[in-house]
Amino acid sequence: MFTRHRAGSTEDFLRCPMAARAIAVLKMSHKVKSLITFAQSVATAMAENTTTFPSPNPTVATFQTDIAALVTAETAALARAKGAADLRNSKLAVVRADLASLRTYVQNVVDASNPANSESIIGSAGMSIRKVTLHDKAALAVKEGSVSGTVNLSAKSAAKKAAYNWQYSTDQKTWTSLPQTLKTKTGASGLTAGAIYYFRSQALTPKEGTGDWGQIVSLLVK
Repeated sequence: MFTRHRAGSTEDFLRCPMAARAIAVLKMSHKVKSLITFAQSVATAMAENTTTFPSPNPTVATFQTDIAALVTAETAALARAKGAADLRNSKLAVVRADLASLRTYVQNVVDASNPANSESIIGSAGMSIRKVTLHDKAALAVKEGSVSGTVNLSAKSAAKKAAYNWQYSTDQKTWTSLPQTLKTKTGASGLTAGAIYYFRSQALTPKEGTGDWGQIVSLLVK
């Protein structure tokens, strides 16, 4: 049974057409060797562009350390050392998480910059580019609220009858849930101004049941 929750007031949130924008994309291979090569190229690119990327999360140094740990673990796994495969997989998960966080960071830089520079910024981070056309509608849109420390969220409709779960995080590891809604919009309050928050949504429908959590969207709360 879906729990009702009165959503925040965001009536005009998605009525205006979206401007075309460039999205940073990670083309991560399922092959460990290829992923390592890609991660190293991103680390090198960002290390060479500290002016454009002054404060990446994680830092480039931490990212490089995590990549080196994965390289060592992969070498041991290929040698079939006992327990090496499990260690390699844990190091692989760390590097994948690092890449996801860096993609979010790069996208934040892009969104805060002149749109004309979007593609060059993404390219300078060693990432691929996907263009969102004027007719695309974001699966999850996040907007500053009218009061400091508040945010308005709006998800793409999943079905005529659906419920929506919402979560936010400051580190993408620990998530805080907001009340479930029967509408595609809700609000979050009590957030810390000046901090970057990450948001995600999940749809529940009678036909499909509980869906996967959608793409994470970040916002610097003001």
